[in-house]
Amino acid sequence: MDTTLSLQANLYPRITPAGAYYAVSNNTVSASRTLLHGLLKANSDELISTEKLLAWSDTSDINIALNLLYRLQRLEFLYGDESPTVDNIHLTDEQLPDLLAKLSNIGRALLADQNGLYFANAGFHHETAEEVGILASEVVAVGERHQLLLKNNLNIHHTAWGICDPSGQTELTFFPLYIGQSKLILVIGGVPDLNQEAFVSLIKALSNR
Repeated sequence: MDTTLSLQANLYPRITPAGAYYAVSNNTVSASRTLLHGLLKANSDELISTEKLLAWSDTSDINIALNLLYRLQRLEFLYGDESPTVDNIHLTDEQLPDLLAKLSNIGRALLADQNGLYFANAGFHHETAEEVGILASEVVAVGERHQLLLKNNLNIHHTAWGICDPSGQTELTFFPLYIGQSKLILVIGGVPDLNQEAFVSLIKALSNR
């Protein structure tokens, strides 16, 4: 396979919502996450090249980088776009709520740090947001303490936690996000919808803080 792969020039690499979620939903180091994190930090007007692919993949072996790129394309974690886009990857905390609101069917979501202090909020009252942030940190901590049970005994490899109604529809969901050395928590009220460009834009903005 190594001898048949080549890099197509004049394409702008784009991460899909699934790719963005895979990159930040776990803190386990892998070659796939290294490449995805590299792309999340890249400007949207950067064309792919051999030099940039090697840098994003953190390797000096182009065959390894090409195989990794091919595998992530097959998984639909990324794709090549012929047209550039204009994304603002440097957003302030005050600009994040517009993106957060799009991730919930009722426009309610917030971001908190690992200590439960929220720094961006859409739709929650201030006092409620403070309490929800603390709850989020405690819920995620419980999940981390029992991760061996979940993965090894129950074969559950997802890290999100949710409060559901009797039909199984979530009313409040907690998504731990591992970005660099930081652990953040995305809390979504109502039904979450991460399968959209707003989620990719949010992760890119958080990756470039």
